[in-house]
Amino acid sequence: MSRFFINLFLLLITFSALSQSKPIDLNPKDTVVHKQSYGVSLGIDLSRIITGALDDNYKGFEIVADYRLTQNLYIAAELGSEEKTKQEDLYNFTTSGNYIKLGVNKNNYANWYGEHNLIYMGARIGFSSFENTLNNYQYFNTNRYWNPDDFANGSDTPENFSGLNATWIEAVFGTKVEIASNLYMGTSIRLGLIVSSNNNDFDRFPNLWIPGFNKVTWDSNFGVGYNFSISYFLPLYKKKNQAKKNTENSAEPEDPLKSKEGL
Repeated sequence: MSRFFINLFLLLITFSALSQSKPIDLNPKDTVVHKQSYGVSLGIDLSRIITGALDDNYKGFEIVADYRLTQNLYIAAELGSEEKTKQEDLYNFTTSGNYIKLGVNKNNYANWYGEHNLIYMGARIGFSSFENTLNNYQYFNTNRYWNPDDFANGSDTPENFSGLNATWIEAVFGTKVEIASNLYMGTSIRLGLIVSSNNNDFDRFPNLWIPGFNKVTWDSNFGVGYNFSISYFLPLYKKKNQAKKNTENSAEPEDPLKSKEGL
């Protein structure tokens, strides 16, 4: 029995000597490989559905989509349809049409491994094709001495203005949070600027509301919009990202032979 323990002790000493004879790597390489999912995200804008359910004068539907191009860059798009009826002091009108927006999102949030949340900035170019219907109107009359509580009669016959379109650009600020596996809730705020607007009957009835852009004011081409979406991420493939250690601030030990050669 003692001979067995003596042989085992000698064997352990041999393995220990062999392990210490190997050179020590002062700069080990990190071989950890991180795989991130790339694919398409599809969803709908809940804010337009909720607004349509609460407001009888509005109907709207929007599809949202994006594709992950690089680790932080996404190609994004929105496609929708809206109809809005508005009552002003002297007239009532309805605007209806379709729109599309195309652009990119840049994610600025540093996720932990396995997370895919976004806090992003982006840009869009939007295009809308629509029509206006002037449902009724009254004339403004400054001389209402005999009828101070009413305006002069106008017309109750609807008048249609079709073939209208508008183009604009948007700055987008938003976020997307994963609430379940591949299921995301998102919200964004959009600041738009109209680039061009086609309306041959502008003097007769201007564009006061544009689908996809929102309200248009008389003295400004700026508009503000928002959305609140739910979407599903469909992974198509995974890309390997190799983690690299930052060695810029690590000081390498000086070789004494090289310093002597320099002398």
